[in-house]
Amino acid sequence: MENIKSIVVVGATGFLGMEICKQLRSTGKAVRGLIRRTSNPDKVEALRQLGVETVLGDIKDRGSLDDLMSGAGAVISTASSTLSHLAGDSIESVDRDGQLNVIEAASAAGINKFVFISFNQSPESFPLQDAKRAVENKLMESGMDYTILQPTFFMDIWLSPAIGFDFPNHKATIYGDGKNKISFIAIQDVAAFAVASLTNPEASHAIVEIGGPEALSPLDVVQIFEQHGQQFEVVHVPEEALRSQKNAASDPLQQSFAGLMLTFARGGEIDMNEKLRKFSIRPTSVANYCTRVTEGVEA
Repeated sequence: MENIKSIVVVGATGFLGMEICKQLRSTGKAVRGLIRRTSNPDKVEALRQLGVETVLGDIKDRGSLDDLMSGAGAVISTASSTLSHLAGDSIESVDRDGQLNVIEAASAAGINKFVFISFNQSPESFPLQDAKRAVENKLMESGMDYTILQPTFFMDIWLSPAIGFDFPNHKATIYGDGKNKISFIAIQDVAAFAVASLTNPEASHAIVEIGGPEALSPLDVVQIFEQHGQQFEVVHVPEEALRSQKNAASDPLQQSFAGLMLTFARGGEIDMNEKLRKFSIRPTSVANYCTRVTEGVEA
């Protein structure tokens, strides 16, 4: 990263964006984080404590991004509306049009490198995927050196109570039969790939699919957690029910979550051996994640 000036992180107050900022700052890199007037003050303060320069703007407002990009050398963009409850935030306004604004602003500012966090291709059609692919296509046509990271399912999210994997209460909602394998990846490892992509030749003008060190089925994951405590109560949601949910949904976000759950049910296995070697990343296993999140839960 010696030849890269300050690095812009879009989505800096999110789980992934914050981790990217931490990893960049840990190596002494100059970082700018985009914040909004509505950003959580505690998260903004956490960025500033890390030494991140915070810049006010909003990706829905193209003109607000010029100061953010001015003089910077690289962009890592993680922003998404999927966890936002703010008025005006939507898949269309943030995940598609907002990200297109970021690409346009970066290109206009002469940015050299752009890393975009997307997700693995799904056989399903849903608004979030359509938005991601539109942004990917625009980025590939931008003339900038790009890296499109396509991680599989984040263990920190999909193996958490928020999505029905309620390990503190020994309960798990399993989408589909739970037998299809997924290369679950940790947020900190996605961040590590994003940071490494700034300079790694393997990431230059490339789409890089990434996952964790092993492929496990959701039922395999249940067994790992059971080894740390009590037996789980498992409830299955059939694919037919997910399909009905997706077809009945009128809201793009609901359609997208149902589409993601259908994708989850079908699995997502990625052979990471060669990529881990080329990127020199030591990934987090599901067992490591289990040990971390269950510490104190059984006490």
